[in-house]
Amino acid sequence: MSFIEMKNICKKYAGAEKNSVTDFNLSIEEGEFIAFVGPSGCGKSTTLRMIAGFEEITSGDFYIDGKRMNTVLPRDRGISMVFQNYALYPHMTVEKNISYGLKNMKVPADEIKKKVDWAIEILGLSEYRYRKPKNLSGGQRQRVALGRAIVKNQKLFLMDEPLSNLDAKLRVSMRSEISKLHRQLGSTTIYVTHDQVEAMTMADRIVIMKDGVIQQVGKPMDLYEHPANKFVAGFIGSPQMNFYAVKVTGTTMIFSDGNKMHLPESVVSKLNGRQGAFILGIRGEDIKLDPQNLDLYKDNIMSATVDSVEVMGNENNLYFNFGGTGSVARVSKYEISKPGDTIDFTFVPSRMHFFDTQTEESLF
Repeated sequence: MSFIEMKNICKKYAGAEKNSVTDFNLSIEEGEFIAFVGPSGCGKSTTLRMIAGFEEITSGDFYIDGKRMNTVLPRDRGISMVFQNYALYPHMTVEKNISYGLKNMKVPADEIKKKVDWAIEILGLSEYRYRKPKNLSGGQRQRVALGRAIVKNQKLFLMDEPLSNLDAKLRVSMRSEISKLHRQLGSTTIYVTHDQVEAMTMADRIVIMKDGVIQQVGKPMDLYEHPANKFVAGFIGSPQMNFYAVKVTGTTMIFSDGNKMHLPESVVSKLNGRQGAFILGIRGEDIKLDPQNLDLYKDNIMSATVDSVEVMGNENNLYFNFGGTGSVARVSKYEISKPGDTIDFTFVPSRMHFFDTQTEESLF
């Protein structure tokens, strides 16, 4: 049995018409960093709260290290938790905020000092040791909240959107700090976020949820390269994958605006004889404008007018209308276009994704 086992977990609140979480099944190995990702209301925080014991499990079984935890009190589950709201005591210094939980656990004073000294050192809080929360920045307060969690030396850490209150630059640095801390401690971590970039850069595996149901579980690049359905394909990656309504007849693919593309045998074989209407998906970086790719795929060169450009520094995002819908191409910073320009482009055939129009499941 894995370190954490969740079997057929369901959560239904009293008076609700449907479950908030449905048939949640997941195994987590000791030491893994797992991210729960999805839009607001998808059930990720509810699932985390069931793991913590703050929410009752309606049905199913939850195990930690082989022990069934459904009715075990939160304080007896061996869990440390970091919340979106840091919940620091305003009248206490950094040192006292970090040590408070240990005092409640009746840990000897000399051991408390060792643990607090260790946490303050690895979190870079030495110069702020005697400051109170009001005199700390958001990132410093976040590190104090992490310190309070790690000194308890629990095997399982739960983090519920801990970086959502920070500015963009601080979020990037804190992502790095949390990842480094995870490697140092070797503890199992479950991290809830709505930010797919956080999940992609930090997690060993990602659990993508929608409407209380797991859509796909996998390593970050597996989800990016091989999404199980249209929802996962659109949720993972920025900018979002481009989607088109197409019809395939033989080796010809027709877009809703009448544009046509010849499908190579490598793509036709993957469709395995299927014809008719599909949803085509392709990521912005797989729409090519450079001469080399235009020459390589010269049978499928298309044109469009640029509507707007996002200059990102290391790359440019070109927005245009094609195939009956808005599209975006991610191109090199050296490929310069401006609104109103006509661009020639081609799709990389091997990077196309096809989804069923009814189920929206990936076809290969």
